[in-house]
Amino acid sequence: MKLPLIAAATVVLLTGACGMPRDPEGTLDRVRGGTMRVGVTTADPFVVMEGDEPSGGVEVKLVEELAAELDAEIEWFHGSQEELFAALEVRELDLVIGGFTRTNPWSSKVALTHPYLTTFIGVGVPDQEDVGEDISGTVVAVEAGTVAAGLLKETDAEVVRVDDIATAEGAAAVENWLFDNLELYDTRVRLTESDHVMAVQVGENAWLTTVERFLLERHERIEELLEEEGTL
Repeated sequence: MKLPLIAAATVVLLTGACGMPRDPEGTLDRVRGGTMRVGVTTADPFVVMEGDEPSGGVEVKLVEELAAELDAEIEWFHGSQEELFAALEVRELDLVIGGFTRTNPWSSKVALTHPYLTTFIGVGVPDQEDVGEDISGTVVAVEAGTVAAGLLKETDAEVVRVDDIATAEGAAAVENWLFDNLELYDTRVRLTESDHVMAVQVGENAWLTTVERFLLERHERIEELLEEEGTL
């Protein structure tokens, strides 16, 4: 009578094991205590470069902290988005960062983490009493040639394009991490929102889960880094 019970228990264990994330290429096992190959492309304030080496940025610091947790060394590779994702697709890199969002056109060829941060481009005003959702007729400064400028012109605001938003006075359309730096109050007007992700190889599910868990457990740390790095 014991044999069926043992067999049943074995099936349960095997079924459970099959549901566990695994890495066909053994990425997590190789990275832990070894080397993490990380592709980077400039995307201030997420990746800040000095020559071919990252010198700071929200995601750079997060990756450094992840490497420390895994007792891993980091080998950085700098390139364009196209170059890095192509290398990731053929498994020459373990992780690619660069302020990417989940709408990235390479999402069908690489694996993206769950969004770890949502940012937005919005309108800020210098006087808290002017905070509200209606910017009709309001003079709003925005840097020329930016996404913010293109989005702002679709509103009823009076758009003033400037070369450097840091020198503008009054209301401004900027990324949310610049509000404090520019001493602006959020009007709650959202021109666009972005969900930020990192990218790994397709199929390396244990590695993907490890990166995701690390990011999702550090919400406060990410907000702190964005406040530190998101300045003009």
